Amino acid sequence: MKQYADAAYCQENNNSPGDKVSCHFNNCPLVQAENTKTIAEFENSLLTDVTGFVAVDYTNNLTIVSFRGSASVRTRSRVLEAIRSTAARNPGFRIAITGHSLGGAIASLAAAELRNNGYNVDLYTFGAPRVGDDALSTYITNQAGGNYRVTHYNDPVPRVPPMLVGYAHISPEYYISTPDLAPVTTADIRVCPGIRNSDCNGAWPIMDILAHTQYFDIMGLCYPLLNV
Repeated sequence: MKQYADAAYCQENNNSPGDKVSCHFNNCPLVQAENTKTIAEFENSLLTDVTGFVAVDYTNNLTIVSFRGSASVRTRSRVLEAIRSTAARNPGFRIAITGHSLGGAIASLAAAELRNNGYNVDLYTFGAPRVGDDALSTYITNQAGGNYRVTHYNDPVPRVPPMLVGYAHISPEYYISTPDLAPVTTADIRVCPGIRNSDCNGAWPIMDILAHTQYFDIMGLCYPLLNV
């Protein structure tokens, strides 16, 4: 899922529906090796506005929604319609929603809405900020479908907005404990439950924004100077 999240940074997946998912920096080789096709693509002018795609992975029987940027009501109806039509044509396919950073925040909200519409959705986020209060975080945590909220070392983005002003996270957290771009094994990933846990990423007193760009490898190579 990390490579699908990364692919949302690549413009070729944002403005040409019907093509295979690809990354011009070759930073999503596992995705490029699969039989994929984008069903809907959406692009906005600002890197922080919502951009991404809906795709079908025929190799793994998956429907993928990948986001970059923050929420925008302009894309909501397009995403929902693409999911409806794709699910109708591929009834046995799982649905997975993913996103990095602000894209992880909108992915979380999109997963909650699709689940409310009767879809079984798995959620994968990387370096996502907190998206709501205790009630919302608990609600999304308890919905049917898997939640995989991945954080890395001392990445500062999962620490905002702060818990002191009422924000909480979806549980559980999957914490990558290796620094920088060191190789990651299963032993390096800790599972930290709780919507307000202060372990794992939350235990760091000093943060480093570079950790936000390092999830197994470098995120956002299609925008090498603008990783958010």
